Amino acid sequence: MADIILKCENLSKQYRLGTVGTGTLSHDINRWWYKVRGKKDPYLKIGDTNDQRKASESNYVWALKDINFEVQNGEVLGVIGKNGAGKSTLLKILSRVTSPTTGVIRTKGRIASLLEVGTGFHPEMTGRENIFLNGAILGMTKTEIKSKLEEIIEFSGCQKYIDTPVKRYSSGMRVRLAFAVAAFLEPDILVVDEVLAVGDVEFQKKAIGKMQDISSSDGRTVLFVSHNMAAVKNLCTRGIVLESGESIFEGSSEEAVNFYINRQSSLNTDNLLERTDRKGTGEIRFSKVELLNRQGNAVSELISGDYAKFRLHMVFNEKVNHKDLVFGLVIYDNNENKIADFYSDEMGITFHSIDSYVDLELPKLMLRGGSYYVVVVVQTAIRVVKQIDLLHHVLNFNVFSGDYWNVNRANRATNVALIDAKYLNQNTL
Repeated sequence: MADIILKCENLSKQYRLGTVGTGTLSHDINRWWYKVRGKKDPYLKIGDTNDQRKASESNYVWALKDINFEVQNGEVLGVIGKNGAGKSTLLKILSRVTSPTTGVIRTKGRIASLLEVGTGFHPEMTGRENIFLNGAILGMTKTEIKSKLEEIIEFSGCQKYIDTPVKRYSSGMRVRLAFAVAAFLEPDILVVDEVLAVGDVEFQKKAIGKMQDISSSDGRTVLFVSHNMAAVKNLCTRGIVLESGESIFEGSSEEAVNFYINRQSSLNTDNLLERTDRKGTGEIRFSKVELLNRQGNAVSELISGDYAKFRLHMVFNEKVNHKDLVFGLVIYDNNENKIADFYSDEMGITFHSIDSYVDLELPKLMLRGGSYYVVVVVQTAIRVVKQIDLLHHVLNFNVFSGDYWNVNRANRATNVALIDAKYLNQNTL
């Protein structure tokens, strides 16, 4: 028990959709009356779970529901889940940005959080002044901040602009400085949301390396939210998976990532019309997406270099001008990395007439061995882009390593797109 630095017991957070508070005077008075009598909030029994795929039947929604977990000193805990699963809400509660509706949080030591780009920065103050401001908010003395000042500035890479007001910083510069402050002022618990995605690749590597040093060398605790499954596997020692505001799995980081991937693969992709987690105006709705082989058969597995065809089935709810339509298909690997995208307007394709589907043909599948999923979108690009239908995880498929270059040698199974190319030299064999 002595090694536990953070403990959450029955943590829940409820919101009323579309309003602040309860939204009505009668509800507010009712809540107050229950509170002064020492009774539970009467509206806590009401509310939907936070499932974005289903239409809400209540004005109340549970962003988090009965979350329980413990974090040991020196652990790196990864929090995994789709958008809207409750990850950021959980971190905001842990960082005391917002309070829980029910439940208890027990912590030891100082918490530093990096939830949004430039959180806690004053735009009119310089980078150097904001370092002292953030340090003071974290409870550091001026002497402590001064002792770390040069390390923070050097790590952020903002030396040239450190005496310039932060309002003139790019979003990447702000997040680099904010991370440097949070990491180098030695918090007992460092809470990091997906903000590192704003930084460039070089800084992301530095940041992940620093978080590894914080946990392994300094023995401090890190809570890390990311959609990059590879980063979660490499950085975290343990993971929890959130879905619709509830914790549905807890285990090692690899187990948590594998559970999340398998969970996404099991989504119902047969009839996409039943999905409610889509975006768009709705004149067209995707009904099914298939992967076809050279023989025209629907498959879920292909070999790298094979012929492939994606067939996008749809229904038309309203009359639209087919010539204005732009179709897009995006391929992601199971670490949530975008591998390739295909947009019809970039290919110079104009659709004069569409019956019930369009095909995207790949004469040679450019994917290495691995597991992938597909995102589809249809939109108009006349003057202003208007999104008509957008759906994630419409199709999951596997690719086996193959002889892509026809040299009797299978390619490596890394999730990176292949491109037809050849090394040339005077002495090339």
